[in-house]
Amino acid sequence: MSFDEAYEALTDHDDDARWAYGTGFADPLAGVDTAVPAGVDRGDLAAYCLMLGDDALIMSHRLQQWVTRAPELEDELAIANIALDLLGQARLLLTRAAEVEDAGRDEDALAYLRDAADFRNVRLVEREDADFAHLVARLLVFATWRLALLDALTAAGDPVLAAIGAKGVKEVTYHRDYAARWVVRLGDGTELSHARMQAAADAVLPLAGELFRTHPTEARLVAAGTAVDPATLRAEFDGVWAQVIAAANLRSPSGVPDDDGPGGRDGVHTPALAGILAELQGLARSVPGGVW
Repeated sequence: MSFDEAYEALTDHDDDARWAYGTGFADPLAGVDTAVPAGVDRGDLAAYCLMLGDDALIMSHRLQQWVTRAPELEDELAIANIALDLLGQARLLLTRAAEVEDAGRDEDALAYLRDAADFRNVRLVEREDADFAHLVARLLVFATWRLALLDALTAAGDPVLAAIGAKGVKEVTYHRDYAARWVVRLGDGTELSHARMQAAADAVLPLAGELFRTHPTEARLVAAGTAVDPATLRAEFDGVWAQVIAAANLRSPSGVPDDDGPGGRDGVHTPALAGILAELQGLARSVPGGVW
């Protein structure tokens, strides 16, 4: 294969759903109406886009930290691609947030120049994984919830969010399948892998409660037909989780506890987020306005 043929194999494809916005050569939102829907508060819409964009950005960064640490080369590629997909979703959502708030910021400013208290991601994505079993358990929780959310978002009153949802469904379907296969493989494997997978499931599931709490911003946008009420996603999540846990011969933890205290949507985070941002934002903050 010549260099040109190899290059075309990377860039000339009909379906760019697996490529992050910015790494392909087509804008996935080309032709989508970007006007803010009538009756929707701009501040609420910008905040909602930050919530979903920050979820994807921080989860992507945590996954990137696993590259070179995965058990097999195939998994290096899979984890990198999942991280890239989420980075693409983050870029689209942060760009939308910047456009809607109209405060002179762009996606880079939102990603690199906000402090931890200004991020609105759920705390599940900040968690550092003790081992690979914890990684796939956390990814299963996150991807199962996010797939249900993005699927519901395809009917959102904001055409941009609907388009992002439609693109994301294709990506996160793979994310959920990848994580589920590894949970079953480890849970139904050796005595050691089973024990580690059980410990991971026990540790991760209690962190899922925040995913299903309806924030006041979300409630207002749900009433306007623009957002998804996370509380409505819990039944689908519980069904998928139970099915995977059973196939993996694991003992299901007691369930997803209710979580009604201040959380990531309110800017209340774990100490881990500060470390993530120090690594994520370090270069941009050390060279203000730098381009290369």
